[in-house]
Amino acid sequence: MNLSASEIRVLGCLLEKQRTTPDAYPLSLNALRLACNQSTNRDPVLEYDDATIRDALHHLERRGYTRLASGAGSRAPKYRHLLAEALPMDSAEQAIMSVLMLRRAQTPGELKQRTERMHAFSDLSGVQETLGRLIERQLVARLERRPGHKEERYVQLLHDDEEDQPEHEQPSRSLTTANAPSDRSEQLESLRERVARLEQEVAELRAAVHHPVYEHQP
Repeated sequence: MNLSASEIRVLGCLLEKQRTTPDAYPLSLNALRLACNQSTNRDPVLEYDDATIRDALHHLERRGYTRLASGAGSRAPKYRHLLAEALPMDSAEQAIMSVLMLRRAQTPGELKQRTERMHAFSDLSGVQETLGRLIERQLVARLERRPGHKEERYVQLLHDDEEDQPEHEQPSRSLTTANAPSDRSEQLESLRERVARLEQEVAELRAAVHHPVYEHQP
């Protein structure tokens, strides 16, 4: 789905807070900013401002993943996620997706521990079964096992950040669509071309500044 990092963080927070603090859900912009920037249960820890969160909400709303949900008499606009309609998932799947969206790659053991407030898995087999369903839907992928580690880790695929991962931590292609068009790759290639053009223009400007005609001017 190629959501941006800020969209992932906002959506993950809405999903988490609906489960952990239902009395405070939907979230106001201020509450959502605090949730996005909190120093616990987040990796990485970020410092988003209101403008960044508004922009993420705007794009998520256009995709059909969030909407304004202020009730009558509400003093501030509030927002909710629409994953139940856009990507139907049961409570176990939502809990795992939320943790993966807010904490990056996780082992089954970490997922069992960190989803406890949202969904209590009785054992690791329940976590594995849920991961299997999410993998079948191409919402999650398994990472290659790290050298010296016994447990495999899993990542969500709403945001593809493979370029930020070491090669051995990239999703296993046997569990993803290897031949699918990569919008992110095309975007990166476009950015590389723009950087190359800018570097060339800077070099030309430097050459012009050091040209003898300029050097002898008062």
